[in-house]
Amino acid sequence: MAFTLPELPYAYDALGPYMSKETLEYHHDKHHQAYVDMGNKLAAEAGLGDASVEEVVKQSYGKNQPLFNNAAQHYNHIHFWKWMAPNGGGKSLPGKLQTAFDQDLGGYDKFRNDLIEAGKGQFGSGWAWVSVKDGKLEISKTPNGENPLVHGGTPILGVDVWEHSYYIDYRNARPKYLEAFVDNLINWDYVLERYEAAAR
Repeated sequence: MAFTLPELPYAYDALGPYMSKETLEYHHDKHHQAYVDMGNKLAAEAGLGDASVEEVVKQSYGKNQPLFNNAAQHYNHIHFWKWMAPNGGGKSLPGKLQTAFDQDLGGYDKFRNDLIEAGKGQFGSGWAWVSVKDGKLEISKTPNGENPLVHGGTPILGVDVWEHSYYIDYRNARPKYLEAFVDNLINWDYVLERYEAAAR
């Protein structure tokens, strides 16, 4: 199935002041669109034009780096837009998620610190994640477009730490961006939806 650019689930200015309209216009309309366009071209050339994005990511990993880069970034961004919401973030997690965070991640405060540290500690471009692996939640970081799918996990939350995700709004202050993401942008309902799907 061909990759397509999803529409944002909110207005371009809906995430202010934590993520600006300008950032979303560039990040969604330009960067994500470029991954879609190049991903479609390279997937067709590799005979994977009819495969799902998850299959393209897994099959191209370690074998076709240009295709992997674009397919993985498309996958990551499909979810990234949904992992944010106006009036998001905060400590009020759905019950089932709160229980899992308490059991596997040491509670909300430790999760918050560990995710921010993972994002700060990713040298250069990449992502920080919460994923389900072997039935438990774990926090990790990956370079470039890599994601937990290719390491035996299912991501339920990810934050983009490529500079184009935050430079317009935060310049080089990646820690401030990460704090704003966790405290004000996370869409906990979508994290729960991803968790329930992964835990089946």
